Amino acid sequence: MKIAHYIKIILTSCVFITWCNLAYPQSFPDIYKGRIDTLNNNIYKYFYDGQNSLYYENNDVQANEKKHSYLWPLCALMQATNEEEVLFPSKDFMSPVMKAIHQYYSDIPPAPGYQAYVTKEEKDSRFYDDNQWIAIACADAYNRTKEKKYLDIAKSIYHFMMTGYDTLSGGGLYWKEDEKNSKNTCSNGPGIIVALQLYKITKEKNYLDTALVLYSWVNKHLQTPDGLYYDNIRIPSLKIDSAIYTYNTGTMLQSNVLLYEITRDKKYLNEAERIASAAKQHFYKNYKLPGNYWFNAVLLRGEIALYKIDNNKNHIQFFIDDANRVWKDEKNEEGLVGKKDRRKSLIDQAAMIEIFARLAQLNLD
Repeated sequence: MKIAHYIKIILTSCVFITWCNLAYPQSFPDIYKGRIDTLNNNIYKYFYDGQNSLYYENNDVQANEKKHSYLWPLCALMQATNEEEVLFPSKDFMSPVMKAIHQYYSDIPPAPGYQAYVTKEEKDSRFYDDNQWIAIACADAYNRTKEKKYLDIAKSIYHFMMTGYDTLSGGGLYWKEDEKNSKNTCSNGPGIIVALQLYKITKEKNYLDTALVLYSWVNKHLQTPDGLYYDNIRIPSLKIDSAIYTYNTGTMLQSNVLLYEITRDKKYLNEAERIASAAKQHFYKNYKLPGNYWFNAVLLRGEIALYKIDNNKNHIQFFIDDANRVWKDEKNEEGLVGKKDRRKSLIDQAAMIEIFARLAQLNLD
């Protein structure tokens, strides 16, 4: 009798739990948080060198070109961890990433910055865009925490990036410090954002002036007729590299939104709407975004910035659909994302953390 009684209790409990799940299904923000937790745990399982407080580029450590990761994936991870802390304010995700990034610091003239590889392991180039991604994440972290260390880094990087400016081809920032042979949307778009973020924080006019000069130059030299952006212009030939990537469009989309917020001039909002419409039409094909998750994450930043002004969910829905597709179709049994079969990259894990975290913050179902 007791066994039958216990079986009855168990069956009743199962029915109740099932009913609860049907009546109160898990929300998308909670689902995203679960995915973030999986990705974050896997980063520290497969991509972290705890002994050196550094990260690996890929999960196949023995096959990696370098012992540790280049800086670029850490730029992605830094932004991702900032978004995690927005969702989980009592947790510290950024500190280990900041500790690693500090090991890329180089104080050589003309200004301190972060080089592409771990400083103690070898001397490497310094890319202006790598530094700008760090500055953008630091400005976001400062706005969230008001901790001065983040603002100090953003200001220092602004100073470094401006050493990459000259008037060849009418202006613009170079991409790479030691090979000044191209000026790229990926070094000017985020440069505009850095300057605008610093202006919003400090109200110092020189930052806004810089942003407007760079904005004008990019639109004159690198914008396509339909509102997207070419990759770069070669120096000194002035030949255009006509490749079009999601992240270049994303930084310029976000720049227009920021300029609208600062000036309230509708021309920037209208341009943001034009860019967003062109981006969806160009990049979202056969219900998929292009395969570089982090490039897409940068576009999402701009789309969300615009959504927060016009409340048009069309800017967001295709990202929701694509993120769910990636989780369903491009995740292996270990919970690592990426299109390659076995070798998974740190930057892909970081990018999807950022995407899921930003979508979770919107609290949409």
